Amino acid sequence: MLLPILLIISALVGLGQAMNGAAAAVLNPTCSLKDNCNLGDNLLATPENAEASNDKLESQIASIFEDKVNYSLKLFADDATATQTATTTTTTTVLELSGNLSDHHHHHQLLSDGNFTISHLKSNESEREEQLDQEHEEEDQIENDERVYLYNIGKRFLAISQPFDASRNPDASTQCRSQMRQYLDALDNFDLWALKMHDASGKLNSGILNGNINQPGDFDQCMGIRQKVRRQHRRPYHDHHDNDSGDTIIRGQYCLAYAQPVLPHKSKRLQTFFKLLQSHGPFKSEFNDPGHRVPRYSLINWGICVPAGCTARDVEYSVAEYLNNQTAFTGISFNVRVEPQMCQSKDQEPWDRNTTWAVRFFVLVLSVAILSTIYDRCTKAQSQQNAWCTVFSLDKNLRWLFSTSSSPGDIEAVHGIRFLNALMLIFSHKSMAMFFNPYNNRTAMSESLGQPWTVIGRAASLYTDPFLLFSGMLTSYSLFGRLMKQQPIRLKNEYISRLMRIVPPLAALILFCTYVLPLWGSGPQWNLVVGHHADICKKHWWRNLLFIHNYFGFSEMCLTHTHHLGIDTELFAVAPIFILGLWRWPRRGLFALLLLCTVGTAARYYTTIVNQLSNYIYFGTNIQRLFRTADYMYSFPPHRSTVYIMGILLGYALRKFQGIKLSSGQLRLGWLGATICLLASVLGPAPMGDINYVYNSTHAAIYAAFAPIAWCLFFSWIVFVSHNGYKNKFTQMFSWRGFQVSTKLSYAIYLTQFPVFFYNVGRRRHIHHYYNFVSIILDTNEFISIFLASVALTVLFDAPFQNIKKLLIKRPAPATSSTSSSSAKAAATQLTTPMTTTSNGVEKAAAEVPARTLVTAPHPHAD
Repeated sequence: MLLPILLIISALVGLGQAMNGAAAAVLNPTCSLKDNCNLGDNLLATPENAEASNDKLESQIASIFEDKVNYSLKLFADDATATQTATTTTTTTVLELSGNLSDHHHHHQLLSDGNFTISHLKSNESEREEQLDQEHEEEDQIENDERVYLYNIGKRFLAISQPFDASRNPDASTQCRSQMRQYLDALDNFDLWALKMHDASGKLNSGILNGNINQPGDFDQCMGIRQKVRRQHRRPYHDHHDNDSGDTIIRGQYCLAYAQPVLPHKSKRLQTFFKLLQSHGPFKSEFNDPGHRVPRYSLINWGICVPAGCTARDVEYSVAEYLNNQTAFTGISFNVRVEPQMCQSKDQEPWDRNTTWAVRFFVLVLSVAILSTIYDRCTKAQSQQNAWCTVFSLDKNLRWLFSTSSSPGDIEAVHGIRFLNALMLIFSHKSMAMFFNPYNNRTAMSESLGQPWTVIGRAASLYTDPFLLFSGMLTSYSLFGRLMKQQPIRLKNEYISRLMRIVPPLAALILFCTYVLPLWGSGPQWNLVVGHHADICKKHWWRNLLFIHNYFGFSEMCLTHTHHLGIDTELFAVAPIFILGLWRWPRRGLFALLLLCTVGTAARYYTTIVNQLSNYIYFGTNIQRLFRTADYMYSFPPHRSTVYIMGILLGYALRKFQGIKLSSGQLRLGWLGATICLLASVLGPAPMGDINYVYNSTHAAIYAAFAPIAWCLFFSWIVFVSHNGYKNKFTQMFSWRGFQVSTKLSYAIYLTQFPVFFYNVGRRRHIHHYYNFVSIILDTNEFISIFLASVALTVLFDAPFQNIKKLLIKRPAPATSSTSSSSAKAAATQLTTPMTTTSNGVEKAAAEVPARTLVTAPHPHAD
């Protein structure tokens, strides 16, 4: 094609020199290919040798065009190399491109010289294909080797700790079977999410004979599993209809299983083994025992992580089968239970309507308190403030709370005694909550706590009796004072005053623990100690607000520790009858009250013997016996009335014998008797805390009948002598003014301690080591939490409603004087009609008592 064209051009420009000039221009071009020059300029140039052959000219022109094509290929290779440097990918196409570009880059010099041709490119492509095939073969070999290694590792790993297959339950759902198959297949394939699920389950650990049998596993790791998998199951032994496909989400579900070992035969060695395994059994429990407030210590707690598609019943079946297989032909068997509430998965469920309103209520109260505080600060300089606008003021309520001033008629020793008993009650409740937690040395812990000195934590019932004592004392002291001064008494105001004192904080706590607290945390035992308790409160909260919850048993009681409120409120309701009888007929009234005390004491003794009860938490206490004691005696007002009547008599004695003169001999005799009562109530039951103690109903009956009386007599003597001016360093310690603050906080502390304790129990995720009793009891974080919660409850609910009560119930003027002969008759008439309240001195003493005692006076903000 080129030859005819060149001949025509040669004919037009002439032969000879023109042809030689064209050949010379081709051999020595005046421009380079990079400049994209016009070849015609060189072809038309005057040749130096006109005799050049046409064949040579054609060859040179073809070489120019070939160089042009090769230079274009070089530019394409350079551009592809730059693109490969900027972008890296792992797909097969990019790998091939990378290989091509590497070849082009390797032959860069060859391209520059103009020697890279299309034939070279084809040969390099075949080489690259062979290289890629070889790389693919190597990758396949590595993958096959990896599968073999992972399979062998998985088999050995799973042989050490076999996973629980919840789908082995014959009644397992289709979803459970499907998710379990996917989980086990993924575990065989060593998938990370399946390994996490298996790893999150509890494993048998060392230290079993030291009580390390509770294995909670890894709660957070289990709850954090959320994996999207493809449902593809090929089972050759079934038809093709069993195969399905599609994507599904598998979530981790944490279940806490309870297992109880059973030893049917009487092997001494195995019994010794079991004794160590169960840490000598400081609490003996069964499956059916309520576990939300008293620990089921004898049961083994085991955390299991399974797919969320399986139910508690599926997990229970698989755990029971696993344990029975492990103990086959050993004579040992296990009873297993997995409660539905103890299986948890992370589901983002919206709040229900009640929870939403509860949160709104607390936000509203806090907002009102903030606005009231702002108003109080802005109008502080004014001569008069609107009292209704400052009832929720945080500044005003905090000033009252931390004030240590007291009125002249205050019974100062009461505050220190109340603080001491409140502190001991906290220790007792904390020691009970302590046994919920898993420890890796429970046996050593039980051995250290199985000693007589632990009476300080076991005698919880003793520490509540002084509050009943002071409740009766302050009620009678207040009413007798007004009767002696011939002041009118309005019982309606007394009852309203008490309800406004104790109901708002109680109602707020019930609302918080029922709907708000369950949202604040999670943990292996969260649904047991927080969630289950909230469910009980949703059903039976009204019993607490009517103060009749102590008649329905501890197992179904909302806020079990508030049973004391029901007892005190019921005794307070009938207290005016006792006081009136003692006022109108002193001898007969005194005889009647002493007779009631005797009957109550005898009833406690008789009930303990007949029902095999124990008011003292001895070592090896049976949980069923503990609940029977609480139901039949501890929360039954007639059995607790003895110390309340003692308080009424003490208040009467403080009024009747005020300013009495006692000789040194009488004081020594009184202190000797008080000391004997103290030692008898504390050291008497101490041997019952020994690790080898065996229950004796007579011991338990004597303690239940006489220990409360002896304990309260000791504090009654302190109050009597200190109030009459016979003080020493011991009584002065109880009269310290700083205890005024603890008195104002005592009701809130009483209410908030159990929620704080069990909040921490529910959140406990891992096993701890027991070091000593003091390090556990003196938990600084818990004490700070209880203090802050008590302050919040007091300033937001207790103090504001006391301010409202002060505005609603006006303080009356003193009654007019009358003859002494008609004073008793007038007082009797006044007790049956609506009348008034107490004098200033008595008001202060009664107003600062805790919620478990009568508050008949205006709030201290009135001063």
